[in-house]
Amino acid sequence: MDVEPDVRFEFVLVLKGDPRGIQRLSDSFADYVAGDDRPRTMHLREAVCSYYRWIVDVIYDARGKMYLNIGWEKFARHHSLQAGFILLFSYFDRDMSVKVFDETRCRRDYQTTHRRGGRSVLSS
Repeated sequence: MDVEPDVRFEFVLVLKGDPRGIQRLSDSFADYVAGDDRPRTMHLREAVCSYYRWIVDVIYDARGKMYLNIGWEKFARHHSLQAGFILLFSYFDRDMSVKVFDETRCRRDYQTTHRRGGRSVLSS
């Protein structure tokens, strides 16, 4: 079982419409990080993997709704996200790990380690 240390908040996002477009995050999460020091960027990474990080701009509307904006499209493209996928976000102070579940409701494994010549090689 994959366990992330020091998780402060978790929430699920079901992708609807264009998965590469701006994504609204949970209102409860937006309330959790609300205040003078609310984040302007998030560092997204694949769960239980620190090799790759995507810096994603966070924007807020007049009602305090929170959205992933610039940088999200790169993350979505890299992970071949599609409408109907479910994402589990785990928050750790500006860092968020993301687990991706596809249309079969199974977790997608993006980081498979292969051994070649005594070293680990990542493949997607």
